Amino acid sequence: MRFLHTADWHVGKTLKGHSRLEEQERVLREIVAIAREQEVDAVLVAGDLYDTAAPSAEAQKLVIRTLMGLAATGAEVIAIAGNHDHARALDAYRPLASASGITLVGEVRTADRGGVVRFDARSTGEPVTVAVLPFLSQRYAVRAADLVAQTPGENTNAYDQNLRDVLGTLTAGFRDDGVNLVMAHLTVLNGTFGGGERAAQSIFEYAVPASIFPIEAHYVALGHLHRRQRMEAPCPVHYSGAPLAVDFGEQQNQPVVCLVEATPSTPARITDIPVTSGRRLRTVRGTVAELSVLSGTVGDDWLRVWVTEPARAGLREEVTAVLPNALEVRIDPEFAAVPEASRPSGGGAERSPSELFTEYLGTKGVADPRVETLFRTLHDKVSGHDTVSGHDRGSG
Repeated sequence: MRFLHTADWHVGKTLKGHSRLEEQERVLREIVAIAREQEVDAVLVAGDLYDTAAPSAEAQKLVIRTLMGLAATGAEVIAIAGNHDHARALDAYRPLASASGITLVGEVRTADRGGVVRFDARSTGEPVTVAVLPFLSQRYAVRAADLVAQTPGENTNAYDQNLRDVLGTLTAGFRDDGVNLVMAHLTVLNGTFGGGERAAQSIFEYAVPASIFPIEAHYVALGHLHRRQRMEAPCPVHYSGAPLAVDFGEQQNQPVVCLVEATPSTPARITDIPVTSGRRLRTVRGTVAELSVLSGTVGDDWLRVWVTEPARAGLREEVTAVLPNALEVRIDPEFAAVPEASRPSGGGAERSPSELFTEYLGTKGVADPRVETLFRTLHDKVSGHDTVSGHDRGSG
């Protein structure tokens, strides 16, 4: 049989306040096209369909249209909740999704209530068993009393054991004459982070060894870590990675979907198919003049810009004028160093407001005479120095 493995769509995710819904739609259309071209028997979506537990109506429309588009190819479509998804909301859609040929699993379920999905591959007739494990938070895996009474190490071991027990139950029905798959959303020890994961639910307390997966599994389809990678394990364990970089920390990742071919008697064969519809994320550095030279080489990439000159009024506007796709503009740390302020021995009472403001600018690494001039102009206007002297006001 042949199937696609994808995960971590994060539909609705914005980048520095900029909506990427149009990009996300192009990427998901590309995945549907790949499923159609490859004539796959199934598509496994290993969690984090959405970026938030309360997705917008537009984000929900896009995910629903994508799942229906995948089902329209004739493939079995199975999707589970990740840590960003609202598990109960996904389960609420189960009856409607099922009528469209889509299996949604929000919360962890027993095998007889949806924790195991079985079907026959349309291309070969081979029986397929998929054990599905949505994201399971520690507070549900470890009782609250244990969190208080036990050490962090004991709680980590308890989380590990609970997942082993759940997987053991779900995979107990694996068949010798069929293709056995596991799909889960979790952190495997020694996995490499993509750069945009939610750290609070990816740390050591949530990590489990790859050895928890049974050797009888022909393939384990994982979601949660956004970088494409294979984990060392007794059976094939893979993260597909995110098909669209969600933050600049992921700009080096290569977005793919995994095409997997497996039979009951042979190891899985995995082919990475690039996903190219998303806009590249890129970091550039230089002075405004140097960035101006680069402007013709960045195409439609979204940019994070490190400016290698001191801060001054209007600097961001100068950068965005030459690089309109700059979503983030920062001063290079070398030029943002806070200098030591030299305070006159007389203290602050004898110094003018302009001198104090200049000292403040120095602590912020800003050296711009225009800002100082503007401050003096505003101060004079507010204090009345532009119409009458302080002596005259005092004697009037």
